[in-house]
Amino acid sequence: MGKADFLSPKAISNRIKSKGLQKLRWYCQMCQKQCRDENGFKCHCMSESHQRQLLLASEDPTKFMDYFSDEFKSDFVELLRRRFGTKRVHNNIVYNEYISDREHVHMNSTQWETLTDFTKWLGREGLCKVDETPKGWYVQYIDRDPETIRRQEEQARKKKQELDDEERSARFIEEQVRRGRDSKETDETPVYTELKRENEEEKVAFNMGASSSVAGPSKSSSVLGASALKTAAASSTKRKDTSFGSDSRAEKKKKSALEEIIEMEEKKKKKQQSVRTDYWLQPNIVVKVVTKRLGEKYHKKKAVVTEVRENYTAVVRMIDSGDKLKLDQNHVETVIPAPGKKVLIVNGPYRDTEALLEGIDEKHFCATLTLDSGQHKGKRVDVAYEDFSKLA
Repeated sequence: MGKADFLSPKAISNRIKSKGLQKLRWYCQMCQKQCRDENGFKCHCMSESHQRQLLLASEDPTKFMDYFSDEFKSDFVELLRRRFGTKRVHNNIVYNEYISDREHVHMNSTQWETLTDFTKWLGREGLCKVDETPKGWYVQYIDRDPETIRRQEEQARKKKQELDDEERSARFIEEQVRRGRDSKETDETPVYTELKRENEEEKVAFNMGASSSVAGPSKSSSVLGASALKTAAASSTKRKDTSFGSDSRAEKKKKSALEEIIEMEEKKKKKQQSVRTDYWLQPNIVVKVVTKRLGEKYHKKKAVVTEVRENYTAVVRMIDSGDKLKLDQNHVETVIPAPGKKVLIVNGPYRDTEALLEGIDEKHFCATLTLDSGQHKGKRVDVAYEDFSKLA
């Protein structure tokens, strides 16, 4: 009986049935053939090709089992890493997603009889973190990629540096508070000084009150009274000026503790905000593509910025292939060349200044540059990694 025509209803029905997943008991792992029913599987087992595969497997069964086990482990772990990353997930969820592939390696051809045995083996080998709960076994992938480990170490180093800066700032504030408290106690202590006349030639006039005559005060007594009143008014004004000056000095001394630190921090922030911007792209610099949306062809590859549009978008030319791409600044990062090469400062107080790379400080994530242009030419400065890039 010949095969049905390609466009016949029976042929179309057979192709539709063969697309989906079939029953596991009708699958032959050695021949990698899926049968749709028991009769088809029986006919396949009696076929000559299946008998030859069985003879090959009988010669060295351990070799074939190890091969299928290694394939199953590799595909399972790769799916766990790519799909779930380092998240904690139920092992059955990962397995159901794994067997949705029609060409997957079946577990009955491996050295593990159940999914639980395979999960325990992953934990013993250190490939994943596994733990048993009332809901079943959970797995968590352990990322041992050198690039990931290096990135985690850099993040931990940055966090430690920020904590050290906070501790230094806290100690500085405590020292300023202590100094302010000591100066306040010193100011409140009264100081007694000797009474001295400022001007020896100044005449002292006294008003002795009303005279003995009943008719009224004389001319001389009125002059003395006027001069005494002027002297009293002048002395009171002087006392007020002196008291006002002392109050202002006291306020100034009180301000030198905490408010001085706050003002200093505000000035520092304003200065940093005035010289730093949230865009850094510049023409003729070398950048590295960090986005994965463009595929592996461009990922981690270097390019030269040929044009900057609206501060945040750049047209770049790939160094390897010469392709031109339009990328956002979030999709690229600066490139640090070898010491002795020329760089361009793209952000900060020395923006748009060419410099020479002298050395790299990996501990503090910065580099020492010698300015090669501008009014500060020849000056050595420390600049963060993200604030300069290699010149094309």
